[in-house]
Amino acid sequence: MTLIKSLAPILILGVATLATDAADCNIPLLEGEQWYGAATDLGPLSPLRPDTARYDLKVENFNNQTSPLLLSSRGRYVWTGAPFTLSMDDQGLWTNDCDSAVAVEQAAGATLRDAYLAASAAHFPASDNTPPEIFFDRPIFNTWIELVYDQNQADVLRYARSIIDHGFTPGVLMIDDNWQKDYGVYAFRPDLFPSPKEMVDTLHELGFKVMLWVSPFVSPDSKEARDLNKLGYLVKQKGKKDMAVIPWWNGHSAAFDLSNPQAYSYLKGKLTGMQRDYGIDGFKFDGGDPQFYMAEEVDVMDGKSYGPLQTELWAQLASEFPYHELRACWKMGNRGLVQRLGDKKYSWEGVGNLVPAMISAGLIGHAYTCPDMIGGGEYTSFQGVDTESFDPALIVRSCQIHSMMPMMQFSVAPWRVLKPEYLEICKRYARWHEELGPYILDQVKAAAKTGEPIVRHMAYAFPGEGFEEVNDQYMLGDRYLVAPVATAELSRSVKLPKGKWRDDQGRKYSGGKTYTIDVPLDRLPYFEKIK
Repeated sequence: MTLIKSLAPILILGVATLATDAADCNIPLLEGEQWYGAATDLGPLSPLRPDTARYDLKVENFNNQTSPLLLSSRGRYVWTGAPFTLSMDDQGLWTNDCDSAVAVEQAAGATLRDAYLAASAAHFPASDNTPPEIFFDRPIFNTWIELVYDQNQADVLRYARSIIDHGFTPGVLMIDDNWQKDYGVYAFRPDLFPSPKEMVDTLHELGFKVMLWVSPFVSPDSKEARDLNKLGYLVKQKGKKDMAVIPWWNGHSAAFDLSNPQAYSYLKGKLTGMQRDYGIDGFKFDGGDPQFYMAEEVDVMDGKSYGPLQTELWAQLASEFPYHELRACWKMGNRGLVQRLGDKKYSWEGVGNLVPAMISAGLIGHAYTCPDMIGGGEYTSFQGVDTESFDPALIVRSCQIHSMMPMMQFSVAPWRVLKPEYLEICKRYARWHEELGPYILDQVKAAAKTGEPIVRHMAYAFPGEGFEEVNDQYMLGDRYLVAPVATAELSRSVKLPKGKWRDDQGRKYSGGKTYTIDVPLDRLPYFEKIK
């Protein structure tokens, strides 16, 4: 078995462990073999292809979760303990920094599921940890699109009451960016939040759990930054003792160095203090992306936790709070973490990326993932619109996809942008998600025990049936085959596995075939196997 060029595999119980002083590792492809993994946002480009598989996980996380994992449809996997580069050519897959790489080959006929379960058992085993049930059996709401950087007490309460007034069930409510006077100040702005404890108490009385947006950044010209710099709690300029000022999407800021245990404890203490003082339930942990902490540009206390390793520490901090959400993550598969897809464009491309990205998240160990915000996270797309000028299709189709995912999240207020007949469709699918709550929670509990994804690639569930390149339909657990529409069309093709199937309208189908079905805007097609 030749797996790696210029390496001498050490065979231990069928596992080839790669010990090498070479820089590059080559994994020749087996006949008909396809590869997946590495990053959530590679889902739309999976299985990997020579023209798309060129990435460096040391500096790229694609605004989302990454893992040092590659999975094969033929039952092999590659795990590298450290971030790796990835490319593909006619010789197969190439990675570098493979000192700790592991390649596994199962028996002939092994599957994508075999590869995943073997990798999970060895490197990110099921932890029996699950987020609170309210993330799964009710919609989540986020104030970002409606308030953007104008977060304030009056409008947060108005948004929360509007949710209930328009017939939606209260759930988790996230107050987004700019509730602080400065980044690094863990208190509400008194000019915009005159009585924050009273606000949180009111939200609790309305039935919401309350989360706050936080980041690892600190406003560089603030008193907090100067004090934290003296304590050595911030990432430093390369070769200097002063804090580094790092560019990010909101400007330039200092950043906590979470490799410093005292800095980690300080930040954790500030967050738990907000819980104590205001009754906050948890936090949306934004930022933490690896490109902010590159070794060539900054220094960290332990001299090694650069790039994705700081991202991993950020996720570790999030894991200490039951109510949390992450968008950037390195490794940490099967740790019971709430993940979210990175912000998608308000476009058919954005909607079309939801399903393949969610499948990919599951294949790197993140079963508890939310498919972004309904309609996407680009707030400019929703400014200055009204129900007469707004095209409802993108919102409705996005909402339908969310409804049959582990979580669904509203941010743009559908009652603001949709005519009543389209708003009613979204409300119906929000209720459908709630009706699915017991089933989804069963899948959540199973994932905590087995480590298996909730959103599953068709080839994962039905190996050997030609689904390796199908990424616009999926299995939700082992019961529902979901085939949403993610285009402007009112029909789509569905490839059904072998056996007998019944769709959402009660029609019966013989499997092993591809069908073209009509899908009007108010329909989400799904199928159940007839036993």
